[in-house]
Amino acid sequence: MVIYIVRSKAHLSPSDVAAARRRRLAAMRLQEIERNPLSDAQVAMFEMFEREAWTHEQRRAYILAAVGSLAAE
Repeated sequence: MVIYIVRSKAHLSPSDVAAARRRRLAAMRLQEIERNPLSDAQVAMFEMFEREAWTHEQRRAYILAAVGSLAAE
């Protein structure tokens, strides 16, 4: 699988990353309640986004590229 990674000098601020992490953890709890938890790969992807402080646009582009490559298979 080939994934296109968007590189940009723009990054989220530490407070924005913390807010995104709080939202992710809340969403993960809801997914677990719905019996539809995120896979280990999905959790790792979101943790990478936070670690690298990617902007929401970069995250969206990465996910769309990953989905596009899966659809092409």
